Amino acid sequence: MEIGQNAVVAFRYRLLDDQGQQLEASAEETTVYLHGAGGMLPGLEKALQGKAAGDQVTVTLKPHEAYGAKHPDSVQRIPLKHLRGKKRPRPGDVVAVNGEHGPRQVTIVKVGKFMVEVDTNHPLAGMVLTFAVDIVDVRAATTEELAHGHAHGPGGHHH
Repeated sequence: MEIGQNAVVAFRYRLLDDQGQQLEASAEETTVYLHGAGGMLPGLEKALQGKAAGDQVTVTLKPHEAYGAKHPDSVQRIPLKHLRGKKRPRPGDVVAVNGEHGPRQVTIVKVGKFMVEVDTNHPLAGMVLTFAVDIVDVRAATTEELAHGHAHGPGGHHH
């Protein structure tokens, strides 16, 4: 089966920056998503369209195809107590904060006694990224997955 609208896709990946340095890798666990449901980076989803299990795809995405441009005005001061986790953060750490729409990743810019400055841009915003993808499995989505708008099962969303 080829990857197309409403296919559930399982893949492993390596993520590299524009210097070829590895930023992330999925190791043995697969990433699973419902193709066409908006749960995947647009540029990556476009590159996977029409591929099949066993295919290997390498695609380089510009910021607008991945996590967007980096906005310099996205630094905010927040109370230290709003950070999730027990240890004291350091500049450069990526941490979760409790926002009005749930947890969100931010990057620590500066740490004070009671306040921290955080950059609310996605940690990979503004970067040219290369994904090296091994497609493990492609199958038709179930009726339930289509109704919920995401993949279920191993590596996907569980209820």
